[in-house]
Amino acid sequence: MTDPLAQVIELLQPRTVFAKGISGAGAWGVRYSEFGQPGFCAVLEGSCRLAVDGEAPVTLEQGDFVLLPATPAFTMSGFEPVTPRRVDPRTTPAPTEEVRHGRQDGPADVRLLGGYFVFGSPDAALLVSLLPAMVHISGVERLSTLVRLVGEEASQHNAGRDLVLARLVEILLIEALRASRTKGSPPGFLRGLADARVSGAIRQMHGDPQRSWTVAELAGKAGLSRSAFFDRFTRTVGLRPMEYLLAWRMALAKNLLGGKEIALDEVARRVGYGSASTFSTAFSRHVGQSPGRYARGDRAE
Repeated sequence: MTDPLAQVIELLQPRTVFAKGISGAGAWGVRYSEFGQPGFCAVLEGSCRLAVDGEAPVTLEQGDFVLLPATPAFTMSGFEPVTPRRVDPRTTPAPTEEVRHGRQDGPADVRLLGGYFVFGSPDAALLVSLLPAMVHISGVERLSTLVRLVGEEASQHNAGRDLVLARLVEILLIEALRASRTKGSPPGFLRGLADARVSGAIRQMHGDPQRSWTVAELAGKAGLSRSAFFDRFTRTVGLRPMEYLLAWRMALAKNLLGGKEIALDEVARRVGYGSASTFSTAFSRHVGQSPGRYARGDRAE
């Protein structure tokens, strides 16, 4: 059976991991400006406060895990009133040792392992837009274990390090996203996968992107009337069914064009277009440049 979550993670191409220990004691707070790359942290012991722009503030406890797929600005602090110290992660040198906030001596009130990675996919922005802005999970020991493994591997320079880190981050992402896949999630890809009817249609689109799908056919696969399916899919995923199908096809096309040399008509066939010219028109309208130009690496920002 097609696994859309695994396919999206594979297309995102997570790589280049940085991880560090973080601790805080007493009155402390730090305000990070928007970073844009995916960030994560796990609370090893103690507790602290996290306020991510656009999200309700949360208290992080031991065993909690947080994933920010596009890391907006956020503030992390203890529970005493304090003016947070400002940090720009894009210009601040990466620390080589554990970062200590607040009181420098004595035991820490909280210890975390945090870090970031990058998505290698040229369509990362589109794929990330389908994910929640913040994933906060409590009590899943597997995630804390994975973060520890990432931290240990990132701090070493063993043979095969980059490959091991890439696989660990893929697993970390899958574990985090499937743990947050509930009907209470905001509209998006994960909420769609949590809906039994909508997820069936998503699997069909991911499993057979070559097929000339119609809303009526997808509604039949979901066991709903056309209008009920259209409304439910749009409300759950945040995109109309054909918009989602187009976005998935274009993500696949970008991946094919950016990899090994494949004839344009073959790319068109694999993503559901009857001719290279029809595909080229759709691709140019969606991406802003022709498939040939994109394949040569002359890509628009």
